[in-house]
Amino acid sequence: MRILVIEDDHLLGSAIVEQIAGDGHRVDWAKRLDDGAAYLGSAEFQLILLDLMLPDGLGLPFLRTLRRGGNDIPVIILTALDQITDRIDGLNAGADDYLVKPFHLAELSARVLAVSRRYAGNPSPFQVYGDLEVDLSQKEIRKNGKPLKLTAREWAVAEGFFLHPEVLFSKTQLEDRLNSFSHEIQSNAVEVYVSRLRKKLGAAHIVTEHGLGYSFVS
Repeated sequence: MRILVIEDDHLLGSAIVEQIAGDGHRVDWAKRLDDGAAYLGSAEFQLILLDLMLPDGLGLPFLRTLRRGGNDIPVIILTALDQITDRIDGLNAGADDYLVKPFHLAELSARVLAVSRRYAGNPSPFQVYGDLEVDLSQKEIRKNGKPLKLTAREWAVAEGFFLHPEVLFSKTQLEDRLNSFSHEIQSNAVEVYVSRLRKKLGAAHIVTEHGLGYSFVS
């Protein structure tokens, strides 16, 4: 996924970016609401991690504006405001989850995965696709009962397929998943990793729509 972090605290923001990128996601970091709005206007994101107290304003009005404009991108609020009324206000404003600071980074990873599963229509981390058994939370795959080992980049591509089976991914969308890693990718990187996944998962699981992209079938 491509995730937008809107958080002004440098230490916490750095830790969040490192954690989320380590989970295989592409991360953009804005330290102000206006910068966050600029990011949203220039790229497609699958999730926002939103602080509520930013230098140029409050997160809740920002979130309400998104929802009134018809933007249904998942949002997880990250805040030190821990009263039940604060949580209710956040959820009523359109947040999908609410995480109180300080929090464990592993819990953040788990909540990101849980929200992404809900939006993908797969509320359980355990999925079965024909001869494949997938545990999204543990990043484990079994084929005909035998464990498969994927590299971090192979998993970044495969996770998109697992979260959205039957959905056509363009080359650009898959490149975005690979671009979550720090160094540049080659122009043929998508073809390379799709080929590797076909060998490991089974050629029949990944279908090519020539000129359009790739989809995962069970």
